Amino acid sequence: MAVHYCGLCRRSAFTGRRHLYSAGHRRRLRETLARLQEATAAARAAAAVADVAAAVRRYDPAEHDGRVWCPCCGRGVRRDRRCGGLALLQAGLLRHLAGPEHRRQTARFWRENRAEAALRERCLVPAEEYERFAQALEQALGEHQRREEERILQMAADIRETERRQRETVQAALQLQTEPELCAGPSVCRRPAGPERDSPCAAEQPGPSRMQTGPDLAWMESSQVLTFIGHQETEGKGNVHTGAKPPWLAEEEDGSKQQIGPSYEEFLKHKEKQKLKKLPVERVGANFDHTSQTSDSWLPSFGRVWNHGRRWQSRHQFRTESGEKKKKR
Repeated sequence: MAVHYCGLCRRSAFTGRRHLYSAGHRRRLRETLARLQEATAAARAAAAVADVAAAVRRYDPAEHDGRVWCPCCGRGVRRDRRCGGLALLQAGLLRHLAGPEHRRQTARFWRENRAEAALRERCLVPAEEYERFAQALEQALGEHQRREEERILQMAADIRETERRQRETVQAALQLQTEPELCAGPSVCRRPAGPERDSPCAAEQPGPSRMQTGPDLAWMESSQVLTFIGHQETEGKGNVHTGAKPPWLAEEEDGSKQQIGPSYEEFLKHKEKQKLKKLPVERVGANFDHTSQTSDSWLPSFGRVWNHGRRWQSRHQFRTESGEKKKKR
């Protein structure tokens, strides 16, 4: 018997076309058609709504990029259609279900899988019904665009009105009559309420040492009073704000440059000390004084490990010398 491949069950059947009548194939066919009928019913219900304007929404990728699997055509169909920044609910699925290609593929699917003929029309959308939905949707889309344009124009009008009020406020503040400036003494100055900056008080004011140019007090309110004490500057010296050389680059009076911070040798010594801190405290030679003076006789003379010959010869030589030393004593 010929091998038959079932695309719905996704397996090869060695019983030929008898597989189409098996319990497993019929169960999968019912489940697949039930999902397709449910999606078709939801799409036709959206098309039958009197207020089609509710089908026009602002596009959201997480919500309107969903797809519906069409077993007849063997591919996923986008449920909603996108039109610029708007999403048309169920428009993509309705256009697919009403198309001639889906109708031909549905007939082929029903013929190959021996499905019930009464269920075929539940998975199709009449062309006339889709045409009515398309016309109503086009009108709803135009109405929505018109409302968006009106909303944008209203927002622009509100912005222009706000700017006009701001300009009027600024002009009213500029047109206020400025009162004559009152100076309470040689060092106390009261600014008028006007925004003008050219006034006698903004000119030279007597300082503690010489005539100094007074600060610009136009940014203050008229009720504030400040005392000008003059510019505090050192004769012949400036600071970094006036372009003078910073003190850390200035040379000393004797011509030598002042060294800032530790030297490179001190840095290396500090680095070695930091390395020694990481070693064990109880290690051999931790307390050894490296600055002490030692001679060449500090090496042990009893082992003879640095001389030529075998170790036992050194041992016997050591014992001989030790005996001679004892006899001498």
